[in-house]
Amino acid sequence: MTDPFFLPVSGFELPRFAGPATFMRLPHLTPDHPRVPEVDIGLIGVPWDSGTTNRPGPRHGPRQMRDLSTMIRAENGATRIRPFERATCADLGDVTINPSDIQDSMTRITEFYARVIGQGIRPLTAGGDHLTSLPVLRAVASMGPVGMIHFDSHTDLFHSYFGGTMYTHGTPFRRAVEEGLLDPTRVCQIGVRGSTYDREDRDFAASVGIRIIEIEEFHARGVDDVMEEARAIAGSGPTYVSYDIDFVDPAFAPGTGTPEVGGPTSYQALQVVRALRGVDIVGADVVEVSPPFDASGATAYLGVQIMFELLCMMVQSDKH
Repeated sequence: MTDPFFLPVSGFELPRFAGPATFMRLPHLTPDHPRVPEVDIGLIGVPWDSGTTNRPGPRHGPRQMRDLSTMIRAENGATRIRPFERATCADLGDVTINPSDIQDSMTRITEFYARVIGQGIRPLTAGGDHLTSLPVLRAVASMGPVGMIHFDSHTDLFHSYFGGTMYTHGTPFRRAVEEGLLDPTRVCQIGVRGSTYDREDRDFAASVGIRIIEIEEFHARGVDDVMEEARAIAGSGPTYVSYDIDFVDPAFAPGTGTPEVGGPTSYQALQVVRALRGVDIVGADVVEVSPPFDASGATAYLGVQIMFELLCMMVQSDKH
């Protein structure tokens, strides 16, 4: 039975518009709080978008996602999973980043996550642009490469931007493969679409064994068939899940920096996560929510619903 200290505040006890906003109304614990070692899954914000190359704004994502997450309740209506009773969860706050220095910020992020993981806590992250995933993976994969299931309209596998800039939101997984953080034969990217600069990212994926399922194939085969293959690629080993909100069609998630039309619906956005059951998820993120492009909060709300679905899958693992 979960200690009541770690259970979310119920909307029957305090209106959802009242009280301090924390992820899913969980307790907020600073890194030095004496109860941090009891946490199984830590929800973390990374308010950072220094890797953005076009429309900035994801630095504001974690704050709006926290606010909208007050609508999350105790039970998943579709799967009947009650995650807060299966695992001890807490909001571990935001990483203190340096918005003017990419390398310093990545060091800070990795150090924060290394401390969290060193205490046996699995991280669930709200970004931040997609470069956020690289320093997180440096901590998650410190003991060896992991697999990855990646939902996105872009591969983020480019070598560089602007003639040699190696660290942008379009390069994190190229760096992660080069650094030995990802086992490319256990990586599946789903939903890729849109116009392209060239085939350099696809050629790299093919050369190292990354499986790309483009949106045309996704729509032709359907969620169940695609996700069966994704689970098979990830296998039984430790797997990271990275979810860019621009995987979803901008009709449902306009609040993002690089939208691409022709994507999944908001319902399919949840279905693909529910199909992760059985995957050994050692960490996950939802990135690229950009509140300036959706003042209504609908994109952030979808983002936190996806986080909740990811949390429900994370508590299913028998290995943790």
